[in-house]
Parts: sequence; structure tokens; C-alpha cells
Amino acid sequence: MRKVVGIDGTFLKGQYRGVLLVATAQDGNGQCYPLAWGIVDSENEDAWTWFLTQLKEVIGDTDELTLISDRAPSIKKAISTVFEKAHHGACAWHVAQNIKNKFKCADIMGSYWKISHRYPRVAEYLENKVGFEKWSRCHYPGLRYNITTTNMVESLNSMLVNARDFPYVALLDVIQEKMSKWWNDRRIVAMAITAPLTSSRESEFRPRFAQSNGRHTLQLNPVTYHVKGGELEGVVDIFNKTCTCKEFDIDKLPCVHALAAAHHAQVSVYSLVSPYYTKEYYVLAYGETIYSVGSQSQWDVPNEVVTRVVLPREVKERKRGRPKTSRFPSVGEFRKRKNRCGKCGTYGHYKKKCNSQTGSTEGNQPTDVPV
Repeated sequence: MRKVVGIDGTFLKGQYRGVLLVATAQDGNGQCYPLAWGIVDSENEDAWTWFLTQLKEVIGDTDELTLISDRAPSIKKAISTVFEKAHHGACAWHVAQNIKNKFKCADIMGSYWKISHRYPRVAEYLENKVGFEKWSRCHYPGLRYNITTTNMVESLNSMLVNARDFPYVALLDVIQEKMSKWWNDRRIVAMAITAPLTSSRESEFRPRFAQSNGRHTLQLNPVTYHVKGGELEGVVDIFNKTCTCKEFDIDKLPCVHALAAAHHAQVSVYSLVSPYYTKEYYVLAYGETIYSVGSQSQWDVPNEVVTRVVLPREVKERKRGRPKTSRFPSVGEFRKRKNRCGKCGTYGHYKKKCNSQTGSTEGNQPTDVPV
């Protein structure tokens, strides 16, 4: 399993509210691999410190570990407190949303150099306030492979969109049942693979093989090759598994230059691939079985837990009106509102394009605004 963990929280909608904290990695096939779940009162430094402390007991703390999150101060402080060796990367999507809110610009997902010429203040913000090493893969001090956002956590939150209405125990039962099914289904898929790599990585290889054909390869020494041709040349070290294009270094998957060098050196391309992408590691990831906890009468509960007095969480009085069920947007996130017709009052078109002959004259035409 690649040592890149995304962490985030999502609010619960049941009687006792609270926040569900999640930590997840990705398996060799690019699928979510949940590591830990935790229910806390709210997202604050104490809650994240407790959650990350429990997570550290499971995954340890090394300089090969990367934690990716949004730039919330509570998460940043908790990570620096709990993980002394691990690296902390910023979610590129959340950085983009912060820029949209701070500088009121939308087209900021292009290259940094184009942004620096068009929006100098944005470039200064990315370089000095956020820091290249937090969002740029090539400047990142650790290993984050091709994982730049916390989308894997958002996927888990979306999976539980209905279950977040449930009481705590029922919610945890849903999570356990879903994980049991995932582990079993993916174990079957992994065992059926006949190729050396997972299916998603094999599909990445096919176009790269085609692109590597016909490139001129010059051997510089027993392990170093200069590969020419195409838009970008590359110098490959097949022993240290590096290339000057940096794609091989970061993704740990051979780039077109490395494939051409391997063909010239008559070396198996699969020997250059990180073991995290192999079938063997994929099978090991789902080798264990996740069992249900059974009925409460069958639980073996220690006496120290039985005698512990746990008070129920205080239930705050709900505000009047329909309870909010949609997710809270992150800082700087834009939500697109549908255009409301000023003539008929319905959504989806403007007054000028309205085909209705009668209707209300009230209304407006809202545009994209930060919420």
C-alpha cells in the first residue's frame, strides 16, 4: 500500500450530530482503502489530535508517510503534534477553491507560469503563503505519487450520504458491512488477475509502450541511458529508477523514456515498477477478512469498559425549519446556483429566454457566488 493517506471530516445529520473523521489510502488499483473512522463532537485541534494519535498506532510514523488534507489550522497543528517524521501535503483542489475565494478568479487550474503572468498576486500566494512544497508534486519533499487531492475521502463521504442520518451504532454497522463486502469482492478480483500488475496500472502501460517505440536510445554507462525523440528528452537511470522528466521518480511507474531504456537494455519493464502496483501486493491488501461484530449478547467486553460511566452527548435544540442535509462547503468553495427566471419564477433559464406568457415579475438572476 502506498504510504499516502487522505484525511477529512464530514458532518453527521442524526439526533446527536457530530462529525465523522476518515483516513483512507489507495490500493494498487487506485481504489479507496479506508484505514480509520472516528466520531467526534466537531472538527477542532483536540479532536484531530485524538484521531491522528489512534491512526498513528496503526500506520506508524516514518518519513515515507504523507498525509493530505485541506489547509484547516486544526488539522495542521494536530499533524505537527502527532506525526514528527511524516510529511503534510495540501489538497490541490482545496487550494484552488481558496484562490477562487480570495482573488475572485476562476481559471487558475492551468500551469503555474501562465498563472504567474496573468495573476501575479495568485502566484505570490502559491509561492509564499501556501508554499510550492505543499501542492506541487515535483517540489514535494516526500512521496505523494499521483495523489494530489482528498477526493478519495470525499468518495467515502458520498457513499455514506444516507447513513449519516442514522444513530452512531447503526452508522458504524453500515460502514462495517460495506467494508466487509469491499474486501471480499476485491479479493476475488485480485485473485483473478493474470497480469503482473493491477488492471488500472496495466491500462496505463499500453499507451506508454506505443509512445516509447521508435525513440533513439543512447547508452551512457551500464545503468544510464539518454532517450531522445518526442517533445521531451530524458536521461534514465534504470538502477535507481529515475528519469530527468521526473515522472518515473514521482509515480514510481516507468515513463516512456524508462520503457525505451528498458527495451534497449533488455531489462523487464516490470522490474522497474513499484511493488505497490503488483498483483502480489494487491492480493495481500485484501487478504484479511472483516467480520461482523455480532449481537451485543455475544460481545466480550472488559470490566473496565462495563463499569465506565459514559454520559450521552448533549442534544442541542434544533433551529426552526427543515434540517440542513447537504454538505457544508469548504472555505472558498463556489456552488453554482441555477438561474431563476424573473418572469415565471422557475429555475433553469433567464427572463429573456422565457417562453411563458404570464408569470411573476419578481425574481432575479443569481450568478456564481461563494458560499
